[in-house]
Amino acid sequence: MKANCAWFSGSLLFSMAGEQKLARHLAVGDIHGCFNALRTLVDFIGINSNDTLITLGDYVNRGPDTKAVLEWLIRQHAGGQLIALRGNHEIMMLNARENADAYKIWLDVGGRQTLESYAPFEGGNGRISDIPDEHWDFLENNLRASCETDRHFFVHANAYPNMAIDDQPDFMLYWEPFQFPAIHESGKIMVCGHTSQRSGLPLNHGHAVCIDTWACGRGWLTCLDVDSGMIWQANEACETRRMFLDDLKEG
Repeated sequence: MKANCAWFSGSLLFSMAGEQKLARHLAVGDIHGCFNALRTLVDFIGINSNDTLITLGDYVNRGPDTKAVLEWLIRQHAGGQLIALRGNHEIMMLNARENADAYKIWLDVGGRQTLESYAPFEGGNGRISDIPDEHWDFLENNLRASCETDRHFFVHANAYPNMAIDDQPDFMLYWEPFQFPAIHESGKIMVCGHTSQRSGLPLNHGHAVCIDTWACGRGWLTCLDVDSGMIWQANEACETRRMFLDDLKEG
């Protein structure tokens, strides 16, 4: 059963109290179908019209409402404030549509929950054919491998330290666990997801930060303002908390 949380709008909430808001780059970790956590987080942050939202992939599978998550992301992408990266779970979902063996693997890594979110009636199992073309198009054509700002770069999983971001192989971008990455040759800070931090806290090495904090388990969905270091978190129970990245720094 899907929990219900208070929600004011189907689109981003803008804080427009008369003053000009500073532009922020807001990175969001692995959502995994956790729509209650996502919409609670967006409300908690108070996103304004100057912000750029960078989602790090793994929107689908495991959590209870992949359908609602993708519908929300599609709306925000159309509005121009969202940069959506690709995760390995999007790759597995796309492969499942084309190959019977890949379909079986996908079901075991959260695909069953994804299909249930598309079922035409409550409690149904759902089928691949229930997923609308608009969602497939978003997954195929609107997700990016990476993005960069002046001081940061964003990937789903990881990156070789001695290779340009645009040249990184797929297995690093989408599959390689976050352990103790070296400083990237660009000097930029890497922000990634993929490797679940079951403590519920981001893992901060200074030059590299992992913000997958196990939203689909018993953890939190994390948003990081990469410029200020402010962290906001929400979970499926609609609880919230915040902290600063510097307080979490590890060697």
